[in-house]
Amino acid sequence: MTGVVHVVGAGLSGLSAAVRLVEAGRTVMVHEAAGHAGGRCRSYHDPQLGMTIDNGNHLVLSCNGATFAFLDRIGGRDAVTVLPQAEFSFIDLAVGERWTLRLNQGRVPWWILDPTRRVPGTQAIDYAAILRLLSARPGTKVSDVLPCEGTLYERLWRPVLLAALNIDPRDADATLAAQVLRETFGEGGQACRPVVAQSGLSEAFVDPALRFLEERGAVVRHNNRLHRLAYEGGRVAGLVLGDGPVRLQPRDQVILALPPKATADAIPGLAAPKDHRGIVNVHFAVNCPADTPWLTGVVNGLSDWIFVYPDRISVTVSETDLDVMSRQEIAHQIWTEVSYVTGRYMTGLSDMPPPWQVIREKRATFAPTPEAARLRPRTRTEFRNLFIAGDWTDTGLPACIEGAIRSGDQAADIAIKANG
Repeated sequence: MTGVVHVVGAGLSGLSAAVRLVEAGRTVMVHEAAGHAGGRCRSYHDPQLGMTIDNGNHLVLSCNGATFAFLDRIGGRDAVTVLPQAEFSFIDLAVGERWTLRLNQGRVPWWILDPTRRVPGTQAIDYAAILRLLSARPGTKVSDVLPCEGTLYERLWRPVLLAALNIDPRDADATLAAQVLRETFGEGGQACRPVVAQSGLSEAFVDPALRFLEERGAVVRHNNRLHRLAYEGGRVAGLVLGDGPVRLQPRDQVILALPPKATADAIPGLAAPKDHRGIVNVHFAVNCPADTPWLTGVVNGLSDWIFVYPDRISVTVSETDLDVMSRQEIAHQIWTEVSYVTGRYMTGLSDMPPPWQVIREKRATFAPTPEAARLRPRTRTEFRNLFIAGDWTDTGLPACIEGAIRSGDQAADIAIKANG
């Protein structure tokens, strides 16, 4: 007998751990505090818009190997589309200039030699400065090794790193930023093709995972919050949950796939990142022509990235705290930018925004500073049957879908070996 593995938390890290465990023949129980699975990576029906939307925009790229392995495992691969080319539209709202960054498929970055494929106003030699970031040492900030000014930084490195790190890149941990660039630009355009979950994140990542678990006998309990863990003899001896206490048997194990504060509250003495950054997503119900670019990076605007779907437009504002603005003010200002950016593709747009929804996430991601990087815990804990997962743990990546899934996979693998 290998015992039961209790996975606490049904975000992507918890789901990936549970899926890997049941695939290995383990008995799994998932406990989720909310009435739904997916955490920050899910879809829901919004009555204000009258449609299903994602609670946030998440950019997956073709280099995300753990993500694709997870999709293949649960049968969600057909719910995503990998775009054929690594092409990214940009606009600088300060001057109205538009361009498209076009990466070549291979690792050698020939694209920087072509003025029509690189950032306008830059020379090929300008891109060599990024090599200092790629060799950064632990404990350094991006601003310690990369000039955070000038055309190339403002029009490429800042928007790319802001999207990946959700923090002003100048303050970010340089080694995390470097790893992002190694796995994307460093692998060439073949690794940087965007992946679109056209019908929503839940249809690709969450619903197939829940079906996979159910079909293999796993139990998922929603609205079942963890209140505390009981410890005895160097191991977790029990869980106190919303629906009652659970006494663990000698070979039972626990994987905590919770946010950092909840995890630190449950594990005595655990260090975890405490500083977080917010994200605002604004959704507009509007029909979009097929030739509208799916993704546009915005320079010198309130918007950071504009995502276009057939029936809606979703805008992400990263590393932000817009409490000084009302939801209506945010929607109107963002729509002014959206209508300008998409106006060449969509005719007859009104100055007034179409039906909209503003979703604020004040603690969307941990702030990936050098200080926070030192506080990211590993999967194993001092308790022999307790493991942790989450995109805020020591995955080597900032908070993202790929990092969440990697952490769940690793927690499951270590639990399997520990009880093997």
